[in-house]
Amino acid sequence: MEKHATPGTMLEAVRRFSDPQIAHNYFVQHRWPNGAACPLDGCGSMAVAYMPKRRRFYCRDCKQQFTAKVGTIFEDSPIGFDKWLPAFWLLASNRNGISSHELARALKVTQKTAWFMLHRIREAMRDKTFAKLSGTVESDETYIGPKARSGLHAGPHHGRKSRGPAVGKQIVQGIVQRKGDVRAFVVPSAKKGTLQENIRKHVKPGSQIFTDALHSYWGLSDDYVHEVVNHAVEYVRGHVHTNNIEGFWSVLKRTLKGTYVAPRPEHLQRYVEEQVFRFNRRFEKDGPRFAAATKMADGKRLTYKSLTGKV
Repeated sequence: MEKHATPGTMLEAVRRFSDPQIAHNYFVQHRWPNGAACPLDGCGSMAVAYMPKRRRFYCRDCKQQFTAKVGTIFEDSPIGFDKWLPAFWLLASNRNGISSHELARALKVTQKTAWFMLHRIREAMRDKTFAKLSGTVESDETYIGPKARSGLHAGPHHGRKSRGPAVGKQIVQGIVQRKGDVRAFVVPSAKKGTLQENIRKHVKPGSQIFTDALHSYWGLSDDYVHEVVNHAVEYVRGHVHTNNIEGFWSVLKRTLKGTYVAPRPEHLQRYVEEQVFRFNRRFEKDGPRFAAATKMADGKRLTYKSLTGKV
């Protein structure tokens, strides 16, 4: 099978992947750099023959045929790699993401198809790393959702005004290592147990950690060098600040409000993962970032039923 280099620009990617055979071969060589292995029933055999006319493989051990899509985020998709790979490029390279309507026009597919494709790509971008952050780390939380209305809200306390930043919103916690990676996740609350559990899970003990004055962070000094910046008084005190994680929030919110407008709460974590992927590879060029995203498609699956909750 002919080898193909990773494109360096969007124009080069479109020209190259417009050929379905080249697009197929590119993904195969990135999924199986040392040769194809059977993904069926845990077989794993490398005694595999390729049938180029059908773009299928035959396993001599389990005697079954399979395609390059089996066992990946592309499984059961009728969309060819000539459309999947440009979609990966667009989402991986655009800092503010790309809407399903834009992708539908670009690929000449329906908006529903483009929406499903984008969620599958976000699932592929989800990083399963267990590496902990260290050194100087910042932690903060933000609130995603519609702006609070000035009127009264209907509920068990009808007649009382809604209070607090979390009313009608979802909470996202972020932890970033300065000049390093970020971890971000939707959390059920901003309580001490939730926020500190995530910090201890993702940050090495003994690291220096900066937070705001939220009481939920009290007690971190037992395991970390914890310093606080009180935003009611100041935003920076020497090297003590949370500007890096707040910069991440700025880009995330611009993406959610400007490109995706109103993502459903049940899908918010995937939109967060999309932004985390791009942030953690912000020093890479578009080509390597795209290659990393396509390689992460292996071993992941997202069906339309599980995505929508429809049976």
